[in-house]
Amino acid sequence: MRTYGCQMNEYDSELIRSILIQEGYSFVESAEDAEIILLNTCSVRENAHRKVIGHIHALQHSLKERPFLLGILGCMAVNLKDDLLNDPSLNINFVIGPDGYRRLPDIISRTSSRHNKAEDTCLSGLETYTGISPSRISQVNAWVAVMRGCNNFCTFCIVPYTRGRERSRPKQDILQEIQNLVARGYKQVTLLGQNVNSYQDSRTDFADLLEAVSEVPGLERIRFMSPHPKDFLDRVIDVVAHNPKVCEHLHLPLQAGNSRVLQLMNRTYDQEQFLKLVDKIRNACPDVALTTDVIVGFPTETAEEFEDTVKVMRQVEFDAAFIFKYSPRKGTIAQKKYPDDVPEEEKTRRIVHLNELQKDISLRKNQQLVGTVQDVLIEDLHSQRSQNDIQGRTRGNKLVIVSDSRSLMGETLRVKISDASPHVLKGQLEASQ
Repeated sequence: MRTYGCQMNEYDSELIRSILIQEGYSFVESAEDAEIILLNTCSVRENAHRKVIGHIHALQHSLKERPFLLGILGCMAVNLKDDLLNDPSLNINFVIGPDGYRRLPDIISRTSSRHNKAEDTCLSGLETYTGISPSRISQVNAWVAVMRGCNNFCTFCIVPYTRGRERSRPKQDILQEIQNLVARGYKQVTLLGQNVNSYQDSRTDFADLLEAVSEVPGLERIRFMSPHPKDFLDRVIDVVAHNPKVCEHLHLPLQAGNSRVLQLMNRTYDQEQFLKLVDKIRNACPDVALTTDVIVGFPTETAEEFEDTVKVMRQVEFDAAFIFKYSPRKGTIAQKKYPDDVPEEEKTRRIVHLNELQKDISLRKNQQLVGTVQDVLIEDLHSQRSQNDIQGRTRGNKLVIVSDSRSLMGETLRVKISDASPHVLKGQLEASQ
């Protein structure tokens, strides 16, 4: 199985692993050794779409000498099911949407012949996968979905059409899962939802849920994503500011800095409201790290309106930003109503400009941490560059490379920061550790 896209897809892949392992299937590391190949897909960005299609063609070429079943799961399965199943060059056996994973073993059985086709892409207003314990890959952080679906209908976004309407998991079900995780040694959970801060279970809202999760004995850190600015109530900000288990990192999607463009996107806030929210968060929690998402080249966005996005990025000074070119997604309101009229070369100019600006801001903010001592939760025993380094993250979610070769996975260490780049901090353990 290969996973594309967001953290919710990562979590869904862990659910899928659990469902299939319970049915007697085992997972292998290489497609060359597999009888069944599953691609859990994302349809939010054009680049993810292209990667999936390219990987399918590569698989069909490299494995053409032997039979295997190929299943496409996730958002592409819902949004593009007919295109996927009817394209003979892809040779796909089945497609299953995000609400159909309980039925995956049955679908596999029905398509055990390479010539059979099947699909299960119906959306559910109820499915939250209660009762399934995900088979997790990470040993330190655990994704925990607290809700599924989305009711926002941002005009650029396909999620409400591929994942359905919002529904929240029962609080007790979430708490039981987290208690089990802590008993297995997990130190951190990340609460997930397409619009996580609109969580509602009877009288329990998201602030209540954060407080309840923080009372689980043995849990050290709580993160969450992705929230929507419109649902950032004062009580949630207060929990982030004052609850010692909730990390001081918020992902706050901006998408655009111009109020007219935000209205076209159906984001339900304008530039002024967004900036007021940032001020409120920083007044309550001065040390908070803020990250964001931005789309450049949304239909009809002028060069002058793009400069409003530049202005907001300069004013807020996000710690990091994920910046994308607009690409029409089949079935969205924007794809149906608005012409994709910003030239590709202009989109490229804008994304290059914003990335350079953000790189400078990220470097400056990271350099401010040089000389400070940070609490770093070790998540990996080796960095990508050296077997003698370990790596982890600060409470503000900044990646830190630590010079040490000991097995300290899952330990929270005091690290003095000695160097900084736009994306990574480096440091040494305090002498007493």
